[in-house]
Amino acid sequence: MRKLLRVDITAPDQGDLAERVEAWLSERTAQGWEEASVDDGAAVRFRVHLEDAPPARDFADEAARDWPALSIAVSTIEEEDWGAAWMAFFTPIEVGSVFEILPPWMEGKDIGDRKPILIEPKMAFGTGHHPTTALCLEAFADCFAAGRIGPGNRFLDLGTGSGILGIGLCKLGLTGVGLDIDPQAVWCAAENLRRNHVEAAMGLAVGGAGSLAEGAVFDIVAANILAAPLVAMAGRLVRHVAPGGVLVLSGILTTQASDVAAAYRAAGLPEPETRESGEWASLVWR
Repeated sequence: MRKLLRVDITAPDQGDLAERVEAWLSERTAQGWEEASVDDGAAVRFRVHLEDAPPARDFADEAARDWPALSIAVSTIEEEDWGAAWMAFFTPIEVGSVFEILPPWMEGKDIGDRKPILIEPKMAFGTGHHPTTALCLEAFADCFAAGRIGPGNRFLDLGTGSGILGIGLCKLGLTGVGLDIDPQAVWCAAENLRRNHVEAAMGLAVGGAGSLAEGAVFDIVAANILAAPLVAMAGRLVRHVAPGGVLVLSGILTTQASDVAAAYRAAGLPEPETRESGEWASLVWR
């Protein structure tokens, strides 16, 4: 039975410390993590699960080096125990009135007219619980309802991770491609495409925006990554949005939204629509 390394990072809930830890995790772990309030709300615990291999040990060592003042606990668990824990607390997520994110063992659940997105809550790449995922899916739903996107349109899901955003667009009748610089993310996304029966509608490749053909354009481009790379790639990414197309960006803290928006205005776009969920924001051009 495979072993998993559990790394717990506990940060006092003071100022922006927890936000900085979350941003640090986003830069180093493509997979999701569990986040919980502990010590009667005085602290936030970030829990990461990784396959027990040298890269996971390196991650734990880096956490200890970068956050010497924080409590960092490392333990080893059996994979099936970790999976059982997910099954115990994983709950479906309704996104607006259009999507519902479900684990595979809830396939067949009556969700009315909502479109199911089945995501295996395993080691890597997120399950849809993060607010930025919901912000993006809500933007897709609104664009679909307004007739801005629909069957026959093409999408780009940049930084696809689990593939959840691309799967959502496929469920709306679109076709497209998902890119990720992490080969394991692409493998995970491929599993989820098959699970959702949309593998014929969405291609996958290892790479980033720089791997796209210069003239490739899409009716909707979605990138749920981090503020710094979004700023750096603004000029290139805008060129891949078809005239009259839609651009949805997230993975952005509310404190970073104005800087990201400024980079895209400099690349020729108007002021975006800004949506917020807690400390996170999305920018939408449609």
